[in-house]
Amino acid sequence: MRHLILAITLCFATALGAQAQDVQRVLQTHADEVANPSRSSVSVLLDDLLASNLPGVSVFLEQWSDKNVWQGPDGTFFIATAQGADLALTDIDTGAQTTVPQAGFTQIKPNGGVRRLIGTALVQFQLSDPDLSRRISAVESIARRPEADQLAPLLASVEGEQDARLQARKIQLANFLSARFAETPADRIAAIESLAKDTSVEARSVLNQILEVREEVTAADPEGNVARVFDPASDPELYYAKLVAADLAPPRVSAADVRAALEANIADGEVAGIDVGQLGSDAMRLQAYDQLAAQGRVQPRVTETARDTALAGHSFYERYTEPDPAITAAAEETQKDVQRRVGWAQGADLVLDGLSLASIYFLAAIGLAITFGVMGVINMAHGEFIMMGAYTGFVVQQFIPDYTVSIIVALPLAFAVTFAAGVAMERLVIRHLYHRPLETLLATFGISIALQQLAKNIFGTQARPLTSPDWLGGAWVLSDVISISYIRIAIFVLALLFLALILYVLKRTRLGLEVRAVTQNPGMAASMGINPDRINMLTFGLGSGIAGIAGVAIGLYAKVTSEMGSDYIVQSFMTVVVGGVGNIWGTLAGATMIGGLQKAIEWFNPSNTLAAQTYMILFIILFIQFRPKGIVAPKGRAAAD
Repeated sequence: MRHLILAITLCFATALGAQAQDVQRVLQTHADEVANPSRSSVSVLLDDLLASNLPGVSVFLEQWSDKNVWQGPDGTFFIATAQGADLALTDIDTGAQTTVPQAGFTQIKPNGGVRRLIGTALVQFQLSDPDLSRRISAVESIARRPEADQLAPLLASVEGEQDARLQARKIQLANFLSARFAETPADRIAAIESLAKDTSVEARSVLNQILEVREEVTAADPEGNVARVFDPASDPELYYAKLVAADLAPPRVSAADVRAALEANIADGEVAGIDVGQLGSDAMRLQAYDQLAAQGRVQPRVTETARDTALAGHSFYERYTEPDPAITAAAEETQKDVQRRVGWAQGADLVLDGLSLASIYFLAAIGLAITFGVMGVINMAHGEFIMMGAYTGFVVQQFIPDYTVSIIVALPLAFAVTFAAGVAMERLVIRHLYHRPLETLLATFGISIALQQLAKNIFGTQARPLTSPDWLGGAWVLSDVISISYIRIAIFVLALLFLALILYVLKRTRLGLEVRAVTQNPGMAASMGINPDRINMLTFGLGSGIAGIAGVAIGLYAKVTSEMGSDYIVQSFMTVVVGGVGNIWGTLAGATMIGGLQKAIEWFNPSNTLAAQTYMILFIILFIQFRPKGIVAPKGRAAAD
């Protein structure tokens, strides 16, 4: 019965082959190459398949690469999947399916090298595939493994590409391939020069590959496209070691080698006629070794004179792997242009990072600018109000799973919680300590420790997640060099909004007028019907509430722990003091200065942020020595105070 099914199947395949099944016909022409493929023999088959331009070639190549091609007893090839003892056969040309026993069929298993060649050939079909995803996959494949034979089909597919973004990507890749593999030097140079405005990592990688060098040493003059020649006199030992590595000179004899040779040649208490007791100095040990060398018992030492003579007789240089000097010269000039653009881009990225960090410091300090700058209260617990705001956001997210809604709810709730905490702190502690800065500092420091411990008791010591919405995920990527996360952009926008809000409250509202009146002259303000105690309470609560909102924003970016406030209290005070006490614009200037300065220092030493903060603090101390009233110094009555 099995033989009958097999016979029917083969008749079925033969009948199909009679209907001009062109892919099968090409395969039969190269049956040995399909059945037993190798890198050296499969190229002709792939060329014929590509030249046929048949629709079934792409499917066959995919299945062949995946080891899903089987050969029947009569030599016919099928796409097949094993199902136990049977095979589910699919005709390569028609797609007709049937099931037969595995007996008599052989699975084709191309090795890794053959599969890479198949993949290269397959890409050429996929570049013009009607399916956009397959075209994108083909382009990505070229980007991962660029080869010379991919250039022509890539260029041919550009004009007919309907997707604008994919077309631009194809043009970019075509320039990369042309720079390396174009047929004429003129075409390669033109492609290289076109990369001058491309600061992407891929473009820089292409230029680096063209400018790849190999270190060589020769007894003759340098040969080929020489990149640079080295002077061995700059480091004789290093270059002599290169001679030794290239088997062009004998190795130097080390002190350990001398000692080992002497120990191995001790006879009757002597080494080369020298008593062992006399070998206590380096000079005597070398003398004994040289005598052994003269007797042919050890390798002679290479003296400095012999070393220098060997170095003088050889040339040390770097040679471009690219043989054409015109191409490497064009690549060097283009690389200089790219590096210059990359430098400007890195500068812009550094500015963005500085502004981003400045916005974080401003958010953290703006509340302190009110309580310390306006009221003159040294509140060491300000960082803990930031922490309370962050934990408020975390708690809200436990009840509201929608992260966007939870953030919208958390912002006003954090303000309310920290506003109430600030009012309570002012009523219970601060109002009893006005004009007593040392006692205020100690009291608020104690409160900060208590709040930290309370947070540890409630939330534990592990960091808690404050998850941002999906629309704040990722980053705004301007280029391979310039990018900034959407969370930092949101914090920057929030900082600007709060700047506008605080300025409006202080300059355009009755509360702001009363705050300024109490700040400048509490006695006169009281005589005009203003309650200084009430204003101080509201002002302190306002500053604390803003710190709570800052905590929610910072929690989206940084870790939420009981100690997170400590990370920002020092920077907050420095921001207020450097900017100018009692001035919101000064706080903004101080945050910009400190954030930019820290990022600039980190740029010089990116692996040590602690050192960057240390240098920044030293700079701030020096700055205050020369400008003690800050960047924006107070004027009028406030300056006198």
